[in-house]
Amino acid sequence: MKLLLIEDEIRMAEALKELLRQDGYDVDVFFRGDDGLEAVCSGQYDGVILDVMLPGLSGIEVALRSREAGIRTPILMLTAKSELDDKVRGLDAGADDYLTKPFQSRELLARVRALCRRGQPLVNDMLCAGDLALDTKALTLHCVTTGQSVHLSEKECRVLEYLITNQKQILSKEQLSVKIWGYEDESEYNKVEVYISFARKKLAFVGSKVEIKAVRGAGYALKW
Repeated sequence: MKLLLIEDEIRMAEALKELLRQDGYDVDVFFRGDDGLEAVCSGQYDGVILDVMLPGLSGIEVALRSREAGIRTPILMLTAKSELDDKVRGLDAGADDYLTKPFQSRELLARVRALCRRGQPLVNDMLCAGDLALDTKALTLHCVTTGQSVHLSEKECRVLEYLITNQKQILSKEQLSVKIWGYEDESEYNKVEVYISFARKKLAFVGSKVEIKAVRGAGYALKW
């Protein structure tokens, strides 16, 4: 799971990043609301942890603008304020949940787990799209209409997982590249094309009606 943390208190951000990393999450951190909004709108994340009080743009504004842009990534809002009006403003702006500072680490992790489950179309611990069921733990792709299954490589699974969890969006090569290989990987985008090709072959092998369609000048999307 890849999370985005937008928190301007550096020591708090570092502590939260380490806590989440130890719980198995891949975390990117931004300290300003305007930079964070750009990251949210990239569509690369499974969940967002968003502080309310930020330089550049407030967390309320980040949530509101990301929802206006069509981004449906689940958002957990952190606030130092306990007043009901502030919580209502956050939820009305598009946040899915809120947590008031100070909070216990266990509660934060529980909220994050619940948040990420909301963002995924899960059935029996599988991601589903059309006639496909993707088991991300077993790295297995199953077609429910043909009954065929196939084992995936880790990167093939990550590509299909990202496409399925964003099945109503067109994902660019850059988004896929950053999501699968990270910001620090300097590989060319042809890696994306290679693994899209691999994933298409696995879809054909199991006889699925789901296709990975290339959208000229935009990227890729699942169609069925």
